[in-house]
Amino acid sequence: MSGNQGMEQLIPIVNRLQDAFATLGVSLALDLPQIAVVGSQSAGKSSVLENFVGRDFLPRGSGIVTRRPLVLQLINANVEYAEFLHQKGKKFTDFNMVRKEIEEETDRVTGANKGISSVPINLRVYSPHVLNLTLVDLPGMTKVPVGDQPADIEIQIRGMLMEFITNENCLILAVSPANTDLANSDALKIAKEVDPQGTRTIGVITKLDLMDDGTDARDILENRLLPLRRGYVGVVNRSQRDIEGHKDIKQALGAERKFFLSHPSYRHMADRMGTPFLQRKLNEQLTNHIRDTLPALRNKLQTQLLSMEKDVEEFKNYRPDDPTRKTKAMMQMITQFGADFEKNIEGSGSEISTMELSGGAKINRIFHERFPFELVKMEFDEKELRREITYAIKNIHGIRTGLFTPDMAFETIVKKQIQKCKEPCLKCVDLVVAQLTQVVHNCTQKMSRYPRLREDTERIVNTRIRECEQKTKDQLVLMVDIQLAYMNTNHEDFIGFANAQQKTETSNRKKIGNQVIRKGWLAIHNVSLLKGGSREFWFVLTTEAVIWFKDEEEKEKKYMLPLDNLKIRDLEAGFMSRRHMFALFNPEQRNVYKDYKQLELSAETQDDMDSWKASFLRAGVYPERKSEDDKNSKDEVTSSMDPQLERQVETIRNLVDSYMKIVSKTTRDLTPKTVMHLIVNQTQLFITEELLAHLYSSADQGSLMEESAEESLRREELLRMYHVTKEALGIISEVSMKTVSTPLPPPVNDDWLSPSNSGGMPGGGMSNGPPSPGPMRPMPSRPQGRSAPAPPAPGRPAPNIPARPAPTIPGRPAPSPVNTDNSFGGLPPPLIPSRPNPGVPPRIPSRPN
Repeated sequence: MSGNQGMEQLIPIVNRLQDAFATLGVSLALDLPQIAVVGSQSAGKSSVLENFVGRDFLPRGSGIVTRRPLVLQLINANVEYAEFLHQKGKKFTDFNMVRKEIEEETDRVTGANKGISSVPINLRVYSPHVLNLTLVDLPGMTKVPVGDQPADIEIQIRGMLMEFITNENCLILAVSPANTDLANSDALKIAKEVDPQGTRTIGVITKLDLMDDGTDARDILENRLLPLRRGYVGVVNRSQRDIEGHKDIKQALGAERKFFLSHPSYRHMADRMGTPFLQRKLNEQLTNHIRDTLPALRNKLQTQLLSMEKDVEEFKNYRPDDPTRKTKAMMQMITQFGADFEKNIEGSGSEISTMELSGGAKINRIFHERFPFELVKMEFDEKELRREITYAIKNIHGIRTGLFTPDMAFETIVKKQIQKCKEPCLKCVDLVVAQLTQVVHNCTQKMSRYPRLREDTERIVNTRIRECEQKTKDQLVLMVDIQLAYMNTNHEDFIGFANAQQKTETSNRKKIGNQVIRKGWLAIHNVSLLKGGSREFWFVLTTEAVIWFKDEEEKEKKYMLPLDNLKIRDLEAGFMSRRHMFALFNPEQRNVYKDYKQLELSAETQDDMDSWKASFLRAGVYPERKSEDDKNSKDEVTSSMDPQLERQVETIRNLVDSYMKIVSKTTRDLTPKTVMHLIVNQTQLFITEELLAHLYSSADQGSLMEESAEESLRREELLRMYHVTKEALGIISEVSMKTVSTPLPPPVNDDWLSPSNSGGMPGGGMSNGPPSPGPMRPMPSRPQGRSAPAPPAPGRPAPNIPARPAPTIPGRPAPSPVNTDNSFGGLPPPLIPSRPNPGVPPRIPSRPN
């Protein structure tokens, strides 16, 4: 890596960044590029990869050797060893054992008969001579299956290559051997597909030392023939004899350098050939990528630092054993808990949730929707009430025939109806207590740093709530018993006996008038059997009818259903349905909507359904009641009802109805007031005035304010992340100042890589000598209008021409025959071979001796 000053300075800085982030326990988000080596079989891909590592550790042989992707992670470390992901913790210091493990792991998945698999082998190599990056050795592209390989081996390998090289952060080394036709290079073609701009592709020409005598790849390596944007780099790998003879890679790199310096066609560009130069090119790409990544990383770190500063300020001078701090923190926690509880119940404060109802809002719904609904469910059913009145009158008269309506029948029926009020009142208390308990739990979340304090706070407050609950239930039961103790028939709202006979339910309903009670979305489930499922409409509920429209604009009315004689019942939702269903129906089994006996409706949530049912109650639509003896009683009552008894039943029924309205009105008013006074307000007062004293008496302050292990770790982690983040920001500033980037080379005309031209472009480009007599070496084609130059005499160099390069000065690189100016930041300009005049023979550059 010598000669790349920016990278040499970047390596220790990047290592410092890696160490800083390793201290945080997180990975450095530099996302260094992967380097994928692609090419045909036996093109020398694995040898190129080994040269980067400086170790001989990859399997060798003829045919397809790399049969699984090898993801090689190079990690800079002080000690050199290797480690496989499938054998974590086992360190390999002998790289011959690494090769053996790769072969065995490959055979374990693919079999020993040339099968392939896309399951990668992950290998980490730790060494002081590498930079943290990822190399990927991929199977060579082939067309003919061998052994137990499937018939579509070519498609499988291509798909495997695409998984890696389609990543925009993957640098492609397109390896092509020099002794084949470059215009038909599979590696360059597949690289062109995924990288049409050529920004990620570097051509690598291998086996330059195996070319036939009299041929060379000079025009290719100078990027004049078949050009690429980033050009080509020639390398000379170890031969199979060198590998079998265990020739050291360092010696091989020296032999490679000697080959380029001594070869007459390459000596003038020897400093731009070989593995070291290819490494420098890759390092330039790494440097550019790191510089592009750092601004986003810096912004992320700065944002993280700002978000941590508020919390860190609290912990900077933290002393765990400071009693003053514990007392202050405990006082602040309890005060904050009381304030949060009050805000949650009263609805005050600056932070108002727009996502869900607060505790106070939910308790309000219990008071004015759930409780009235439960209370109405306990009210009398008309048929059942008349049956009970009839039995009461007959039983009071006994064997005699009564001439007057008995007062005792009225009192008996009223007491039975009042007794039913206990159940909804007690259920209202249970609902409010459950909601208060949830509010307490939510408000103690800020105490999570101190689990003992939170646990004791919830326990003490919930205990007080339970005490208040029992007192409230006793008070409500007492309220019902007070109603049972004395029938106040002189109440101003009671109709009295004189008006009882003239009182009817119809005249009472007419006084209400047609008023809108509720609007909202509901789904109808029995719109049509063919449509299936449900359909939502905009419903408007009034005191006389329920109307639904297409949408909330209320322009297109779909249907209006009168509420006369309708009842409401709950339905079970379907197996896959999450909606809550109820239905409107006629007790006399008449059609309610079209040909349906009931109108099936559903709401999204349980709260919405309860609210709608409470609204229907206000409109006079009562819940369904099931009477066990309904059928038998109907026959008994109707068969024995004489006109006089019928008048008496009607009178008692009107009296009961009038008196129960008074009781129901009082109960609806006093129950929420009692619950608020004895539970909610008392709990709030207890938290403000007595909670702190109960906490001090329950345990000592030290145990209450003992931090949880998670909180202690969080504080230490926060402080550590804060300091390391500041350190990382300082290191990034150094990276920005010290690294030297290289601009991207300009584009070149690479239309020769188009699929349409794959068969008609020039040959391998080894054009400055006689064609190879071997079958793998086709004769290079010539542009039209040009005649092939006469080949030089055997054993004699070609004639010299004035454009020959200057002789090489010892210790100084040979001058390049191209790009003598510096207009592209030190990189070669676009090298598009110009077309000479027709009929003029080309000038053949001379070869230095």
